[in-house]
Amino acid sequence: MAGEPMQIGEVAARTDMSLRTIRQYEDSGLVVPSASSPGGFPLYTDADVDRLMVIRRMKPLGFTIDETRDLLRAVDRLADPHLTPTDRTTLLARVRHYEQAATERVAELRAQLARAEEFAGSLRARLG
Repeated sequence: MAGEPMQIGEVAARTDMSLRTIRQYEDSGLVVPSASSPGGFPLYTDADVDRLMVIRRMKPLGFTIDETRDLLRAVDRLADPHLTPTDRTTLLARVRHYEQAATERVAELRAQLARAEEFAGSLRARLG
């Protein structure tokens, strides 16, 4: 249910990540479980899952852990209602930088995919 804290197994299923990967992201400080069970086990919220999905989406685009951490910090800080206009402008520029980098990397991946499809098509042509 939305809003109900989740155990790591459910988070793994929702994000299509392994338990090990989620724990690695915890160890690197990219995600911190928002709650814990009475027995002390970490529990995750929908916001934690959203954060993991950002990480998951950045990885195939070649962003490093440090770049991912930088983007997440910028997004976190943008949620601060007491942010100065100067800080907000700086943070928005940082997020814009990552958006532009992501767009460029997606274009590169599309070009690679087109070349791969062309190659597969040429092989099919030789078989038929």
